Amino acid sequence: CDGDEGCLLSRSLSFIIIISPRVHDVWPNFIRSSNEQRTSKEIDFSSIVTQVSKDDDRNRSMPLPTTGTSQTINGPKTRSNRKQRFVSLFFCCLGGSCRRRQAKTAYASAASTAVDHESNEKFLLPTLRDNEQGKICLVIDLDETLVHSVFRPAPNADFVVPVEIDGQLHQIYVTKRPHVDEFLSRVGELYECVLFTASLAKYADPVADLLDPKRIFRSRLFRESCTYYNGNYIKDLSRLGRNIRKVIIIDNSPLSYLFHQDNAVPVTSWFDDMHDTELLTLIPIFERLASVGDVIPALQDIHHQRAIV
Repeated sequence: CDGDEGCLLSRSLSFIIIISPRVHDVWPNFIRSSNEQRTSKEIDFSSIVTQVSKDDDRNRSMPLPTTGTSQTINGPKTRSNRKQRFVSLFFCCLGGSCRRRQAKTAYASAASTAVDHESNEKFLLPTLRDNEQGKICLVIDLDETLVHSVFRPAPNADFVVPVEIDGQLHQIYVTKRPHVDEFLSRVGELYECVLFTASLAKYADPVADLLDPKRIFRSRLFRESCTYYNGNYIKDLSRLGRNIRKVIIIDNSPLSYLFHQDNAVPVTSWFDDMHDTELLTLIPIFERLASVGDVIPALQDIHHQRAIV
């Protein structure tokens, strides 16, 4: 073309026209293959570990109380910001009689559909030990409440747990939330502590072995102990075999305690903020709650006091 711009443009267009049918055939298959590989891994992980993502946690929108994220975003959070977030969290999750009525309606609906199954089912927990009579049962969530787990290597991982998925051994990297050891040690002295997770036992049980070498958790409950309702795994506290007014649940997911919002101490989802102090902040609250006769009005009172601080 000897530098003729019109000629060069014509040749370029011809080249695109010639190869475009082949690209059109190959490119979608490449995209589909990549997506299938990525989706397969995600499905495998979610099939054993029930957790929220950072985006889910930030953008959660539902008629239930919401939780935030303790991850550091757009710069470090100040102590004041953390306090405001925690106070706001208590206000959202423990307030609102309308939402509690919705939860009770949902619970009644779920219970009525499973009445035959429940009537033949034993309680999830064994009889309370003699030395724990009178203690409140503290139900503690695992993922994003005490730890965060990922498939890829994590620089701050505390444990590496091998889990078999579809016949292949995978390594899951588990990081402990800051102050989790102090938190568990203290509440273990005061409560009958129960680990209750919607994740599968083949992942959560070895994690609990490493997280809790002193056996603070008197019992461990996994996904099969949850009530599956409207596509979600609900932790039905009425199935524990404990007086419901002597049961508290701490969980980052409002859906987990959908049936018993009055019994919940919400906690923000934790992913990787190593400056998080929320579990440390909760210790004095649980010290106060440990001796109450009825947790529901006590939780409402704590909510009210923190909301006006």
